[in-house]
Amino acid sequence: MDTERPPFPVDDEVLGVLRVLWTEGYGGYLVGGGVRDALSGLPVHDWDIATDARPDRILGLFPGSSYQNRFGTVLARGLEITTFRRDHRYADHRRPDKVTFSQDIFEDLARRDFTINAIAWGRRGPDARARIADPADGRGDLEARLVRAVGDPARRFDEDALRLLRAVRIAARLGFAIEPMTRSAMRAHAADVEWVSEERVGTEIRRMLATSEPSRAFTLMADTGILATTLPELEALAAVELDRSLAALDGAVALSPGQERLALAALLGALDPVSAHGLLLRLRVNTREADAVAALVATAPEQYDPAWPDADVRRYMGRVPAALLPDLLRLRAARAAVVTGVHPQASALEAELAQRIEQQRDASAPLTLAQLAVDGRDLRETLGLPEGPTIGAILEQLLADVIEEPSLNTRMTLLTRAGLILDQLMQQDGRSPGPVTPGIG
Repeated sequence: MDTERPPFPVDDEVLGVLRVLWTEGYGGYLVGGGVRDALSGLPVHDWDIATDARPDRILGLFPGSSYQNRFGTVLARGLEITTFRRDHRYADHRRPDKVTFSQDIFEDLARRDFTINAIAWGRRGPDARARIADPADGRGDLEARLVRAVGDPARRFDEDALRLLRAVRIAARLGFAIEPMTRSAMRAHAADVEWVSEERVGTEIRRMLATSEPSRAFTLMADTGILATTLPELEALAAVELDRSLAALDGAVALSPGQERLALAALLGALDPVSAHGLLLRLRVNTREADAVAALVATAPEQYDPAWPDADVRRYMGRVPAALLPDLLRLRAARAAVVTGVHPQASALEAELAQRIEQQRDASAPLTLAQLAVDGRDLRETLGLPEGPTIGAILEQLLADVIEEPSLNTRMTLLTRAGLILDQLMQQDGRSPGPVTPGIG
């Protein structure tokens, strides 16, 4: 069996798939982003294979494989294997109206998006020599650290508008520049991103947030006009506000790599919470996560005053669910770091607030209705009230009292106070209060 290996690390399982194709007389090549990253010395998480074998033959060669789409892709042994193809007209700026299969790896590479993604390693069949196929000089662009479209960039973006976002993401992830003609074509076709589904736009943007310095992606989007099409709320910000948001974004990612919620809150921190929430839903972020990000956006900007009594610290803590407090503190720290040059005490004040919040958490200070020593059932049984808004109003007042003074949080104390609150509510309604004797229960 042939033991040739590529000039970069590849798992034996992946080479095993190629060898099946070669042994059966077919060409087989590693292609795309996996080859790009391997040549760059980066970890590869997904390998793709291209072959001249037709989909039905691939299915026969790999028992248990499955056909993935009409473009000739088969999933086998966890790898996507796609038949060489040539594309035709793209009427919707996303997918070709039809594809035809090809026998030529070079024809297949010529239809790809960027030169650094149009590099392949493999061979034509059992008797050929394994080698790198690089007709567009993708290795040269890797060395020059450039993202360049294959062939005519205007045509590449006109074919598939998702490539505009992919160019931004790849450049930001790798720290590459975008080649001038490619960049000019991106500006000319920026509005075509409207053809891309909101879900795919959201996926690409969230992948940008996972890069080590995501501000690069959003700066590129702003410069090419893509930001105005995808995230007009951010495009509408004053330049200084956008710059601060992007600086806070990088700071948040540095503090907590991979924490998407925190990154989103930093990116959208200059928006009002309602606009931020709407934008997140448009990008198909699930409602629960959108609620959490909007809560952080609403709460983080409040300025901390060292003169706050502990009750004010507790009230601030109560503005978000307890699970969000770590993200809230990290977000505040990232935002403070941006303005520390102008306000030298900003980061020190955030550290002080974080310490005071930790002290309150250690003391198990009650912050929510669930932490009260009484609940709605206690009030109904003791005060003889039906379920309704009066019960809710009393509980909210009791919580406010307990946040002000945690020592009040005992059953008898709260039931007594509940009776007094009920009397006040009845007087406001013009009703005569009656005697209320809290039960011992």
